[in-house]
Amino acid sequence: GRRRLSAQYPASSDAPATHWHVTVDRSGPVPVALQMRGNPDHPYSKGELCPKVNKFLDRVYSDERVLHPLRRVGPKGEGRFEQISWDEALAEIASRFHEIIERDGAEAIMPYSDAGNQSLLAMGFPERFWNRLGATRVQRSICGPTVGAGVKMTIGTTKCLDPQEIRHSKLIILWGTNTKLTNRHLWPTIEQARADGAKVVVLDPIRTTTAEAADWFIQPLPGTDIALMLAVMHVLIRDGLTDKQWVADHTLGFDELALHVDEWTPERAAATCGVAAADIERLAEMYGTIRPAVIRTLIGAEHHENGAMFFRTLACLPALVGAWQDRGGGLARSVGVWSGSVVDGSALERPDLLGDRQPRWVNMSRLGEILTETANPPIRAMMVWGCNPMVIAPNTEKIRVGMLRDDLFTVVHEQFVTDTARYADIVLPATTQIEAVDVVPSWGHLWLGWNEPAIEPCGQSVSNSEVFRRLAHAMGYTEPELFDDDITAIRDSLPGIDVDELRRVGWHRVPYPDDGRPYGDGVFPTASGRVEFVSEALVAMGQPALPTFVPPGEGPGSLLAERYPLQLMTPKHHTRFLNGSYSHLPGHGGRESGPFLELCATDAASRGIVDGQSVRVFNDRASVEVPARISDRVRPGLVSIPWGWWSRHHPDGMVANSLTNDTLTEWGGGAAFYDTLVEVSAR
Repeated sequence: GRRRLSAQYPASSDAPATHWHVTVDRSGPVPVALQMRGNPDHPYSKGELCPKVNKFLDRVYSDERVLHPLRRVGPKGEGRFEQISWDEALAEIASRFHEIIERDGAEAIMPYSDAGNQSLLAMGFPERFWNRLGATRVQRSICGPTVGAGVKMTIGTTKCLDPQEIRHSKLIILWGTNTKLTNRHLWPTIEQARADGAKVVVLDPIRTTTAEAADWFIQPLPGTDIALMLAVMHVLIRDGLTDKQWVADHTLGFDELALHVDEWTPERAAATCGVAAADIERLAEMYGTIRPAVIRTLIGAEHHENGAMFFRTLACLPALVGAWQDRGGGLARSVGVWSGSVVDGSALERPDLLGDRQPRWVNMSRLGEILTETANPPIRAMMVWGCNPMVIAPNTEKIRVGMLRDDLFTVVHEQFVTDTARYADIVLPATTQIEAVDVVPSWGHLWLGWNEPAIEPCGQSVSNSEVFRRLAHAMGYTEPELFDDDITAIRDSLPGIDVDELRRVGWHRVPYPDDGRPYGDGVFPTASGRVEFVSEALVAMGQPALPTFVPPGEGPGSLLAERYPLQLMTPKHHTRFLNGSYSHLPGHGGRESGPFLELCATDAASRGIVDGQSVRVFNDRASVEVPARISDRVRPGLVSIPWGWWSRHHPDGMVANSLTNDTLTEWGGGAAFYDTLVEVSAR
């Protein structure tokens, strides 16, 4: 549900859009958006908006919105600014950039962005500027890439089942995804399948709203799912529940896998993952006998040190039962990669502007390390857009130390003075999505959406593409590609699509197999053409050839657990804000007035904690003060703080990620947020 922000400029006062309609009053000197609602004609959303954007106009017209360029006048982090002109802002940025390049080289400047504005121009067009400049580049891997990296090691691609095909499934396993909260447009499809007899099983360390709605809920200990999967494989093979012919024809390394999982009995896995052996037996029996069977997952489970192996192992299960041959069978994850197949990334980002240079790459999850530890050259300037790293990145307090550096020049292009913008030297005003043209791919469905502005930009705000055209001019660059207008850049980036038709209709379905089966022929884009239970590519990377459970370094069995015996998760919690861009707006927290700690009654009692009491959650990274909420959603040994709240919502000015682990996953570049150990004490 994170890519549904699309609007089309009304020909009249109230015209159809892609995902939404915007009603605009044009009677005054400045057009004003009065109402936004879902478009009932959209083939996927069918008129329903995500709860977080039901009040999107409150964001557009918020009193807190940044509408003019700002220059810092107080200490970093204090958030005091003065208004300046665009000419002043651009001149100062260009002067500082040129000075840094002359002294330390272009790699001393670093862009930092992510998916806050998930559209082609917002995420891709700025790359032209940074390619021309030769800056250090940031690997956008904090959410999503680890899933694909894991799946790819088994089936050779990140392309999986279209989630709408779940309509045809008879067994639906939602593994590590809170669908009713984070993918609510898919839930009606699941309910349709259930009405036709499908069973819904949810596996999650937390009893989520999706778990409450399931036919069966299984609650493994966080980070132990691979052990459970290996035991399921053990039972499938032991009891003859595999599709022997499909396995023989379309997989590689079955005999090695069978020998490998022989030791992973349900009893052994039960001791590791906290799920009864009988439940593991039952899950395997269901998966081996009910067809079509689908496993649906998203990004939550990647936030462990063994995050990539989770998805590599999960992708083995459909092959064992031959699920890919059935419509409604297989593995479903993000479908954004299908949209990516129609985008010419080189035309969008223009890597040719690099020339012969090879940029330095760093991982966005290690921002604290990047800003505080020795690098050659050190980062002297950072520009942030579409992202709020002081809330979304792990190990926030280390990042804070870096952001406070006097010699770090920081520019933030934003709609609000976020936690990150409070540390900026220059803040530039950014448009919202009803003020700028763009094309919006999707994670959850197969339609590209056209995004036409419904109103002119508020104040002096500009889009993510326009700000980099202005910066290129201020820097004295002359390459024409840096100044392409938005429509030209879109046309060049979508060579196989009639852009005029896309603009007229509002959406375009990207290519996907007509019979709904991406691998119905059993052919996969691996080196062998088969599903690879044994992966030589992983061996070359120094990883196990077979699916393997490896406990995390910061986990219940580690030495650190003696001091910090509780495992912390920081999940999305509420439908009205699912990321760090909405929690500050009035009404977007729903009934929640701020962050809190969930813990079970047993862990609360042993620490003398009562419901509602202020508690201290701490480890070697930080100490965070929040009220306690005693809950049966978490099991003993696990605590939870909802992610996304800004520092101003915390009594002590911290955030949930002040505590979290920035260790990277074994491959894929993600961060082990959920392998975080803490202790809790009463205040």
